[in-house]
Amino acid sequence: MQQSDPHDQPAAEPADGSDDAYIRFEQVVKRYGDNVVLDHLDFRVAEGERVTLIGPSGSGKTTILRLLMTLEKANGGVIWVNGDSLSHMRRGGKLVPADEKHLRSVRSSIGMVFQQFNLFPNMTVRRNITEAPVHVLGVSQDEADQRAGELLELVGLAEKIDAHPTQLSGGQQQRVAIARALAMRPKVLLLDEVTSALDPELVAGVLDVLRNIATTTDITMLCVTHEMSFARDVSHRVLMFDQGRIVEEGPPAQIFSEPREERTRSFLQAVLED
Repeated sequence: MQQSDPHDQPAAEPADGSDDAYIRFEQVVKRYGDNVVLDHLDFRVAEGERVTLIGPSGSGKTTILRLLMTLEKANGGVIWVNGDSLSHMRRGGKLVPADEKHLRSVRSSIGMVFQQFNLFPNMTVRRNITEAPVHVLGVSQDEADQRAGELLELVGLAEKIDAHPTQLSGGQQQRVAIARALAMRPKVLLLDEVTSALDPELVAGVLDVLRNIATTTDITMLCVTHEMSFARDVSHRVLMFDQGRIVEEGPPAQIFSEPREERTRSFLQAVLED
């Protein structure tokens, strides 16, 4: 049985209004056995901010997204989403481990687009997009259909609404996956290497869709990517990760043109030379 770490305890709840971050990690630890993936991580994302996480594979970037979606549980620390603890809830004046109802409530404001498209092959594009809004949010089928049409227009696939995923290219499937995530009207959109499974010639179309979303909406975006030009174009802030820690952070112009840390410089040199 894994022994508890004296540091791996819920952080004290901050006073109301003490932080305007929409997402806040406080001393978050994630381990797999002896492998520390996140090492007492502190970071914040403001509402409406677009933050990109860069760094080598295994540095903890995707783990952050999976923790926010409650696909993983932290070993310590507290994750806050819009002022509510994701991992704990208040009971009797104390923070106790969250139950499933609390988790569903807090993560309802978060949407995620994965590396793989994860569309239901037996459903049309329309049903892939409308199924969750109808059955989870309780919206009418007519309203869900209208929203699906609007989102497919946004991602450039309005004519594919009655197609099945097998009739679409990989890039088109990923654009449908983006529309499906937006159909739930999330406040936060998580993007996990969304072009990594695509053929190179399909990458630009997906990135153009995301650039359009970034510049025409006020959605908060937290993105993991190796597409450095995309990170430079859409981000308000870029965080360089290595070994579960933030090595450096700053605006894209500074990170990509004048990185302060040698680890950032060596990573960017390796990535940009590929």
